[in-house]
Amino acid sequence: MKKDLSIDNDKLMSKKKPNFPIIPDLRGYLEEYERENKIPVSYKDLIRYTSAFPLYDKHGEDTLWESMLYDSEQMKELNEGLTKIYALLRTAGDISVMEHLFVDRIDYCSFGNSNPFRIRIVNKLNDNHDYFYVKKADASRIYGLELEHILSPNRINYLVDNQTLIEEHIAGIPGDQFIKHNLFQETTNKVRIAKEFVKFNERCFVRLLGDMRSYNYVIDVTPDFDEEQYRIRAIDFDQQSYEGRRSLYLPQYFKDNNPIVELCIRLMTMETFRQYQQEERTLIARRVNSSKYKLKHLIDCMRIDKISSLEKVENLKQELAKHHNSKDFDQCDNMGDVVRMNLKVSLGAVI
Repeated sequence: MKKDLSIDNDKLMSKKKPNFPIIPDLRGYLEEYERENKIPVSYKDLIRYTSAFPLYDKHGEDTLWESMLYDSEQMKELNEGLTKIYALLRTAGDISVMEHLFVDRIDYCSFGNSNPFRIRIVNKLNDNHDYFYVKKADASRIYGLELEHILSPNRINYLVDNQTLIEEHIAGIPGDQFIKHNLFQETTNKVRIAKEFVKFNERCFVRLLGDMRSYNYVIDVTPDFDEEQYRIRAIDFDQQSYEGRRSLYLPQYFKDNNPIVELCIRLMTMETFRQYQQEERTLIARRVNSSKYKLKHLIDCMRIDKISSLEKVENLKQELAKHHNSKDFDQCDNMGDVVRMNLKVSLGAVI
């Protein structure tokens, strides 16, 4: 892995990615695989708040989230509807679990593309809490969620209803906080972090998930009998196969990931890097084979959808053709074609 200082991904990123509507074929896919569900609260329902105030963390720093306030009657309806949604996510709609749950807080973030609402659900019997998110449905993000579910080692739980997207909370230490507070602690196994970052870098590139700056992923730390294990998990899927530059699909080229990249350079040889890269490609190829019909259905939807501009498609396929030394990308007409071809050339998989 190398750090190319001539590339500044932060400057290459598009200022604002538009939301793309869900086409009928994608809607059919969601229905077939039980992602489509009727839900009692929509994104638009949460917009009708009466006031808001900034939310600060335990250190007194602004989190960029605001806590929403609603009138008492509306809050009563939202409490009932949002706990039903939580039951749909967690127990396939078994409402018997709702009796001891309540909505403790509804937060809103105006930062980024999806402008999510974050719902804090509390169990009043033991004060344990959990979160889920209510967002505007966007085809790019749905393709990203599905590709993550199929091709990564992580399972993704979400629901769609009309123009509303419900996502479960992905637990872990935010990447930027991990780099700042945990990365250089003596107890952190830096070799394992470097190894996982190489694998994460490969997962993002093979399926073309972009914008993996450090605040768009979390580090899941698992204690083991020997030492801790680490898993890097993407939490933002808005930039699934949207941008037109190859480097934007490689987390190693975002400057706020430099501390981890420097660890990789210091602790790994090129042979080790290639070993981990090939290990991850092998695992992804096995997942492709185990879900090939589902993946083909999803890619077929992408190939008739418009989730980027023709200019970005043209530039990306040229850069990938050069990277892979392959003329196969010349036949790509849209981002669905490009994703399919990148999987095929990277993994040798037929989709």
